[in-house]
Amino acid sequence: MQAVQQEIAQALKVQPPFADAAAIEAEVARRVAFIKDCLANARLKTLVLGISGGVDSLTAALLAQRAINELRAETGDKAYTFIAVRLPYQVQHDEHDAQACLDVIKADEVHTVDIAPAVRALASEVKALEGGSPSMVDFVVGNTKARMRMVAQYTIAGARAGLVIGTDHAAEAVMGFFTKFGDGACDLAPLSGLVKNQVRAIARRFGAPESLVEKVPTADLEDLAPGKPDEASHGVTYQQIDAFLHGLPVDQEAFNIIVNTYRKTQHKRELPFAP
Repeated sequence: MQAVQQEIAQALKVQPPFADAAAIEAEVARRVAFIKDCLANARLKTLVLGISGGVDSLTAALLAQRAINELRAETGDKAYTFIAVRLPYQVQHDEHDAQACLDVIKADEVHTVDIAPAVRALASEVKALEGGSPSMVDFVVGNTKARMRMVAQYTIAGARAGLVIGTDHAAEAVMGFFTKFGDGACDLAPLSGLVKNQVRAIARRFGAPESLVEKVPTADLEDLAPGKPDEASHGVTYQQIDAFLHGLPVDQEAFNIIVNTYRKTQHKRELPFAP
């Protein structure tokens, strides 16, 4: 079991557990430097990130805004900008959490794009959805929401000559828990290699309130199951996933679920198939 855990952890470049506060701060500095390097290499000055109200986008945004603040201070160039984007589907049930995240982030700019009209217009034109079961249609349209959110972010990034930030981390990557070409699409993913409790630790280090740090994670894409917890979809807890990725013992059922899900979703972590 441990050999399989190590193999998967290495493939996902999982970072070791934080030893102390200094280790967290060093990881923050490393990831902020990574974001700054990405902008420098692209010769661009704008970052764009969708804010959902969850801890992942909150943490990525805090890293991004710090990177932008440092670049402005270092260069004297006020053109460096971080744009936080709200992307609700009509009225989001936990909008108060998203607004609380924005209060913590203090982004340079906040844009809002309601994706509902675009998602509904597209779904109404897709004949393949006609006659499908309510659960199938709800699931497929849920992934369309995720893809439309990324379309909106890239539209903003294109208009402002910027890069789009993704929020994928190791605990989601191992489960393939992202929409292919939706939230899985981005220019840079500064949370890569972190497990869930490390993402939370970084948010906490930035001073984020516990109500946001420990908020129950949800993709919230399905109308028939609003606010459905990630763990209900996984069949395992993030605590078990984190333990698995850090090479700690997990029960056989959790081990089997994680390994089988990892193998089944491998295509989501790869470039498109080619001959």
